[in-house]
Amino acid sequence: GSIAHVEMLFKQKIISFKVKNKIVYGLNKIEKEISNKKFEFKNKYEDIHMNIEKRLFQIIGEEAGYVHTARSRNDQVITDFKMWLKSATKEINNNIDKVIISSIKLAEKNIKTIMPGFTHLKNAQAISFAHYLMSYVEIFNRDKKRFSNNIESLDENPLGVAALSGTSFNIDRNYTSKKLGFKKPTNNSIDTISDRDFVLDFLYSISVCSMHISRIAEELIIWNSDGFNLINLSDKVVTGSSIMPQKKNPDLLEYLRGKSGSAYGNLFSMLTILKGLPLSYFKDLQDDKEIVFNSNDTLLNCLKIFDEVLRNCKPNK
Repeated sequence: GSIAHVEMLFKQKIISFKVKNKIVYGLNKIEKEISNKKFEFKNKYEDIHMNIEKRLFQIIGEEAGYVHTARSRNDQVITDFKMWLKSATKEINNNIDKVIISSIKLAEKNIKTIMPGFTHLKNAQAISFAHYLMSYVEIFNRDKKRFSNNIESLDENPLGVAALSGTSFNIDRNYTSKKLGFKKPTNNSIDTISDRDFVLDFLYSISVCSMHISRIAEELIIWNSDGFNLINLSDKVVTGSSIMPQKKNPDLLEYLRGKSGSAYGNLFSMLTILKGLPLSYFKDLQDDKEIVFNSNDTLLNCLKIFDEVLRNCKPNK
């Protein structure tokens, strides 16, 4: 983000070629230090932005000050966050794809496996187990579409709106949008700074996906119970009892069933933070990162665990 910004500043003749090259060299060096876990973060510098800026001063000297020309931490944070969300969303969809593939593979082995289809948890009509498993494919394809739609709606570049009212420098926001992979710049600077709809969309999509996993997990828990005995789970995805050696508990499925609660809680936390908040920037908005990172990590874990369950599940024919 910072490299694209200083390249734009040079293109617009706001900074010199020499200054631009020195800043880009310094930023690339800092990126390597962070990647190699050799960057020293200091609490006295308040946040990541000031830490990087201070380090840049150490590497290249006074010219480091030009990196902050025509931008604020406000537009910088939202730009970073949107770029991160685009990347995180693609990772989620890649993991949903793995679940879809595992569902199809299990279905292919069970086209002629006959099972009861339930309504009200009562035997209703005979169905193929493959038919049932293919319902997962539809469910998770909808989740993928929901996440993909989010990328489309957040694909506007906030960089250049500065603190809340733009900048008097003659910047080129179309240039930075192209450099950073955004479709276009945002339209209104005040809205850009205060907008967290894209965060709510992401948290909502995670909540719906978590709910789907929770519903399926509940069903598999029931089918794995001694009362139903429709499926067997391998020892890889069950745990033993500390006192009853004969028991194999579907703990991973219970974990998946319960985690929807934290996803809902994070969505509601963000809705509550935004409720009644006037426009432009307030420190209340800083909590969005912790909430989003937590929900993202939890869903990724759930998708990986659910995929493992599918690959270790067999029908009791």
